[in-house]
Amino acid sequence: QVQLVESGGGLVQPGGPLKLSCAASGSIFRLYTMGWYRREEREFVAQITSSGRTNLADSVKDRFTISRDNAKNTVYLQMNSLKPEDTAVYYCRLDLPSRYYWGQGTQVTVSS
Repeated sequence: QVQLVESGGGLVQPGGPLKLSCAASGSIFRLYTMGWYRREEREFVAQITSSGRTNLADSVKDRFTISRDNAKNTVYLQMNSLKPEDTAVYYCRLDLPSRYYWGQGTQVTVSS
C-alpha cells in the first residue's frame, strides 16, 4: 500500500519562502514521476521524473523548484517569492502506470 505524507505547510508573509516535503512509503518511489498540485481542482504546479527531469507551471517556474531524494523516498517543493495567490492546499502525487496516488494535502497561506 502506497502512502504519501506531505509536510511543511504554514503561514508565510508575501515574498517569503517555504519548503514542502512529501514522504512516500515503499521502495517503488524512485521509479516513477512525482508531482505537486494545488487546490481542490488539482491545478498542476510541478513535476519531476524518475531521472530528475522537471516541469513547472508557468505561474511558478521562476519562483518554485521541485527536487527529489530517492534515498529518503521524498520529493520537495521549494517555494520562493510567495504571493497571496499561491495560497492553497498543496497535494503531492505519485504516478504509477496503473493509477495515481495522492497525499492528504498541506495548507499554505500567504498573508501579511
